[in-house]
Amino acid sequence: MPTDLYPLLFTPLYKQYLWGGHRIRERFRNHLPPLYTCAESWELADRPEGMSLVANGPLAGTTLGALVQKRRHEILGPAAPEGPFPLLIKILDARERLSVQVHPDNATAALRGGEPKTEMWVVLDAAPRACLYAGLRPGATPDVMRASLAEHNVESLLQVVPVAAGHAVFIPGGCVHAIGEGCLILEVQQNSNTTYRLHDWDRVGPDGKPRELHLEQALEVIRWDDQSDTRLHPTPLENRPELTSERLIACPYFRVDRLHLSDYTALARYSDGCNIVFVISGEVRITAGGQSVSVPAGTTCLIPAACGGCYLEPLNGPAHLLRILPG
Repeated sequence: MPTDLYPLLFTPLYKQYLWGGHRIRERFRNHLPPLYTCAESWELADRPEGMSLVANGPLAGTTLGALVQKRRHEILGPAAPEGPFPLLIKILDARERLSVQVHPDNATAALRGGEPKTEMWVVLDAAPRACLYAGLRPGATPDVMRASLAEHNVESLLQVVPVAAGHAVFIPGGCVHAIGEGCLILEVQQNSNTTYRLHDWDRVGPDGKPRELHLEQALEVIRWDDQSDTRLHPTPLENRPELTSERLIACPYFRVDRLHLSDYTALARYSDGCNIVFVISGEVRITAGGQSVSVPAGTTCLIPAACGGCYLEPLNGPAHLLRILPG
């Protein structure tokens, strides 16, 4: 069916938190001012505290929220439920390690009136000896956690995951976690901004005071009995001369695949929903709905469901991509 929709690019939203660094500008956004400190680039967001705007074509200036509200099934697919865009996608640059925190899952979110949040991380770059903290070690209980926090020794309870570029980690709701210093990450998550902070490494905020902690809320939503391995082990999907792909994660809220593209090809359709493409390296021409857009590294493109078939062409050499599908 003909459509006036096309591959959509969005203007990033930059967040300057105290733990941020310079690598988002250095690697992907050289138009930003020199020494620009940026903790997060919100790539695709439909939030009151951050709303993406279309950056290309006739719909430029339209909010993602308005598109989903007015053209839900064209954007998300015929089976899309009511509500905002279901995912929030970010690039994070941790010059310093982030706080130790936990998000509620679907079952515990209602206890405190929060939003459920399951997420996954793909490491885009990492300093030598960089790590992520993901999950608790055996023996962790609410009482042990309280004692460790009082002794400023919470790190002894956390599973430490050494990482390098290309590694991926799954953080379901209820999993205690922190991003270590030196990590540049793409984060795919449920559309939520509920975070319960357990520990902030004894640092202070811009006002010189310690940042707020949420101990009681966190203790309520932690999944104490879950010591699963949070590292993701990719499984092969396609193996063609022009395209190889692997599945990083499939959960109820999103699926994420990694693609290596060496020549023009069609993007396989797994459902009638939308596709989201993030270009890790290289540059790609994406054609859908009869229109094309060039997508450089570090850029996110939303391909509406109504566009139907989608075609990818690497420009100036091979390209590496992530393909994200809402659950």
